[in-house]
Amino acid sequence: MATDPRSTSRATRLFALYALASLVPVTVLGAVLMHGNESDGERHALEQGRAQAEVIEQMAVGPAMRGATPDLELTDAQRESLWSATDLAVFHGSVVRLRVIGFDGQVAFADDGDEAMVYDTSAETFARALEGQPVAELVRGEDESLTTIRVLQPIVTESTGRSVGVLEVQLPYDDIATTVAQNARRGFVRLGLGLLALYLVLAGISWWTTRALARRAADHEHLALHDSLTGLPNRALFRRLAEQALSSSSPGRKGGLVLIDLNRFKEVNDTIGHHAGDELLQIIGRRLAGAFRSDDVVARLGGDEFAVLLRNVHDADEAMVLLERARERVRADVVLDGITMQIDASLGLCVFPDDALTVEELLQRADSAMYEGKRGPSNVVRYQASTARPDTSSLVVQRELAEAIAEDQLFLEYQPKLALSTRTIVGVEALVRWQHPRRGRVAPDQFVPIAEKTQQIDQLTQWVLDAALRDCAAWRAEGTPWTVAVNVSARNLSSSSFVRLVTDALARHGVPADQLVLEITETANPFDNATLRSVVASLEDAGVKVSLDDFGAGVTNLAQLRTVPFSEIKIDRQFVDRLDHQPANAAIVSSLIDLAHRLGCTVTAEGVETAEVAEWLAARGCDVGQGYHWMAPRPWRDVAGHVLPPPPHDEEPTMDRHDLAVSEST
Repeated sequence: MATDPRSTSRATRLFALYALASLVPVTVLGAVLMHGNESDGERHALEQGRAQAEVIEQMAVGPAMRGATPDLELTDAQRESLWSATDLAVFHGSVVRLRVIGFDGQVAFADDGDEAMVYDTSAETFARALEGQPVAELVRGEDESLTTIRVLQPIVTESTGRSVGVLEVQLPYDDIATTVAQNARRGFVRLGLGLLALYLVLAGISWWTTRALARRAADHEHLALHDSLTGLPNRALFRRLAEQALSSSSPGRKGGLVLIDLNRFKEVNDTIGHHAGDELLQIIGRRLAGAFRSDDVVARLGGDEFAVLLRNVHDADEAMVLLERARERVRADVVLDGITMQIDASLGLCVFPDDALTVEELLQRADSAMYEGKRGPSNVVRYQASTARPDTSSLVVQRELAEAIAEDQLFLEYQPKLALSTRTIVGVEALVRWQHPRRGRVAPDQFVPIAEKTQQIDQLTQWVLDAALRDCAAWRAEGTPWTVAVNVSARNLSSSSFVRLVTDALARHGVPADQLVLEITETANPFDNATLRSVVASLEDAGVKVSLDDFGAGVTNLAQLRTVPFSEIKIDRQFVDRLDHQPANAAIVSSLIDLAHRLGCTVTAEGVETAEVAEWLAARGCDVGQGYHWMAPRPWRDVAGHVLPPPPHDEEPTMDRHDLAVSEST
């Protein structure tokens, strides 16, 4: 992953802040330690001065003043002794000044002969010395250039053992100061090197920490704005980039927003597994990224839905060329778990600023174009305001479908199922219809697949089940013994509570369990699921028949047919349509009929549209037929009043073929 200059700049600023923050305490610590070293030097000098003064008092002055009285009236012999004892020290400079002072402050002896000086005995330092406590202090001379150590030392003679006066000794500080300064310099160097090393360590830690934090922040930002599976930008980043592109667009500059949805992606997950689905999404992501230009943005919005932001196109035709190229890339063969397959995609384009001025409008209109591609002959569609269908985005459909269930906008139509041997109606299949108050009749393929992706399918199934059983109770009360078939979703059968829901509905409407058939579409259900097998078995135990719908169009294998106790198998209409003119279909249907009978299942053929096909199926032993040849879906009372046998072959139908396909696929 390339380094983001913004994260590098943030890391540099953070490091500078850390470095400055660590410099302050290091500097303060250095100043405190330096001041401590200076204080230690002075304290050492004063201690040395006191020790030297004590030696002078004990070795020279005290013995010389043996026999002196407290008034310090010194004899000539005592003075001579003091002169001889101190003269050498003064001469060599080891003592700057020496005086002997009495308790009254009068100087009794001075090395310079100045004995006229009188000391203030009330001064704190002098009073402490008189009490027997030596006092040492630094004294600066009048020229402010000479500093001495002044010590006031009590004088104790051997004869009395008591203090007879105070000895003032001024010792030179220069030598001591030099020694202290040298020691201080060495200490400062060591301290400075130590602090510098400490600062460098802290700076290194700060640099490593800030870089790590910057990388971590960049990683988190990348994860927050990119899809973890494909590495492509996610919905949040795509929306942000689209908003930026819209804000920077100009009248002479166009762009486009493309939504891409993979066709039949669910079958890959259901048949090969989710690991194969994830691998397929990664492959498609790489193909799409390589199909567009370097300045375009390819993103994964979620599931099998991708999006592309075309930052700059001359017109819609240029964008459509890019989309066709991308679709060809997507459709290239792919091998998953050793299986070679081809995945197609539907692409919807919305051009800005021509078609929309906000990101929300772009997404909605590109989504509308994409679903138009799923329904129409072309898989690549540009949004056209003149041909745009009403908003059928999933969120809108979910909201309006909830209103439809609550407000009785839904209703049922029934298509009869006839015993081919007698041409009599033995049952009907319930097909849900929606009369929208504004959009009119809404085809089932526009709302049932959306409901199946959410828990709303449970509400829809509950409504259909109740309505179908209520009608079944009504025609049974009139003496019509039809069974009723209700389509259910894999989501319904994924919970064991569904069995209780069905049995409660049967009890609520007073319909025997053997009058209800639940149809499961093969192309939409994973039959290797243990819960599904358990639920189907429980329904069969309760007396409810379970039918496998659209058999042959999906991926059910023989082992799954053996383990799931189906009562009926319905052959998909793609094998039944024009059966009498396609030998391959005839061979397949014959085999399916024989297979189903050997498994103990009733066989129903869907999509019977001609008398020839009906006769062929009856001759091959097919049990039940269902299709437009006999009747299009209609209210149950119209089914009951319909007269059989069917109309002549040349009679025009009352429902066009597209409506029939929609009815039978729901």
